Amino acid sequence: MRQERTVQGTLFDIFAAHEIGRELKAMSQWLDEHRDVLGLVVADLRRHELKDTGRHGLTAEAVLRCALLKQHRQLSYEELAFHLEDSASFRAFARLPLGWSPKKSVLQRTISAIGAASWETINRAVMDSAQHHKVEDGSVVRIDSTVTAALMHAPTDSSLLWDGVRVMVRVLKKADKVLGGTLPRWRNYRRLAKRRAVAIQYSRRQKTELYRDLVAATRATMASLHCAVQHLTAHPSLEAVALRCEAEHYLPLIARIIDQTERRVFVGEAVPADEKLVSLFETHADIIVKGGRDTHYGHKLNLATGRSGLILDLVIEAGNPADSARFLPMLERHVAHHDAPPRQTSADGGYASTANLERAKVLGVEDVAFHKKCRLAIEDMVKNRWVYRKLRNFRAGIEANISCLKRAFGLRRCTWRGLAHFHSYVWASVVAYNLALFTTLAQP
Repeated sequence: MRQERTVQGTLFDIFAAHEIGRELKAMSQWLDEHRDVLGLVVADLRRHELKDTGRHGLTAEAVLRCALLKQHRQLSYEELAFHLEDSASFRAFARLPLGWSPKKSVLQRTISAIGAASWETINRAVMDSAQHHKVEDGSVVRIDSTVTAALMHAPTDSSLLWDGVRVMVRVLKKADKVLGGTLPRWRNYRRLAKRRAVAIQYSRRQKTELYRDLVAATRATMASLHCAVQHLTAHPSLEAVALRCEAEHYLPLIARIIDQTERRVFVGEAVPADEKLVSLFETHADIIVKGGRDTHYGHKLNLATGRSGLILDLVIEAGNPADSARFLPMLERHVAHHDAPPRQTSADGGYASTANLERAKVLGVEDVAFHKKCRLAIEDMVKNRWVYRKLRNFRAGIEANISCLKRAFGLRRCTWRGLAHFHSYVWASVVAYNLALFTTLAQP
């Protein structure tokens, strides 16, 4: 990956007078003033062994700017490639060489290489700029949680078993081709598995027998795949090694799906959420139930914002921890980042507890307001009732920040695969949101 600075054209470095063009120009100026963040991107690209890409190659600066464009405008890689070729403002922002634009495959490889740690460090740089320009001082903080969904369908036992069968059949077909047709004869249960899965979905009668057929088809296909793995082990080609690794990745996961299905359907056991596998492909996804309402499949996020609406901090949680258990860690992270506790903080009622209130006061927070009092006296939390009402109303503003992140910056659902890419996607959305908001607030 080339590191040298792209030569900027004066005649062609033109942004549209439209609101979006002005916003992109302000973001571009901030990036020009903070070129030290490019070292993070260079390190990530080197870690993935990405060098010159395309005829001219993408610089680290162009990769970062293209990533921000993608999240800022919520574009697919194909749409991003089109706009980079078609739009003068996009080309000016991305600092691309004249007469050349990258393909979507190049954009996907390079943008996805930027790690979550790099995005978080860039976000800290944005926060430092906000503090320097007196846009945000971090003295008043509000905390809330939300959920970002993973790239997966709503799981059922039947759909997971069907996923397992079709994946194994796909691997078996490829293995048979690589082995030159020497693989022992095996039966394709793909059609049967799909029919049983659809029947289970729409049937109103007893579904136990349908599940028995579906589990039996899955087990039979697993046996065929185990046999194929043995034959692939003796084959010296790279294709055989890749297929064997793929089969060995999926076989234990499908075994888990069969086990949880048999426990729930045949034994009548309530399988704990932390023991369930909800996706064959996004195995990291957690089951999140917020407030006893809808069930989500992804990861829980805890966010902290200030009076400016900027996202001061974000934590992507593992599992579904109670909000009350995450209040103090979020507060301690704020103290570590700002070298001082906030003067006032407000949070949802789920974060409320006597221990949290007492510890926050020990840390030096003057006023702590929980949206629901939860048997806590107002006089113990804040100076007076007027302050409590102000902080409670202030807390409601974080709902608008979360809504904007989800609607306009893609935080509703991660469209990248894998846990590492999930973290990168979330932080990229936050950085694009913060940079756009900061440049707007910092304008004279």
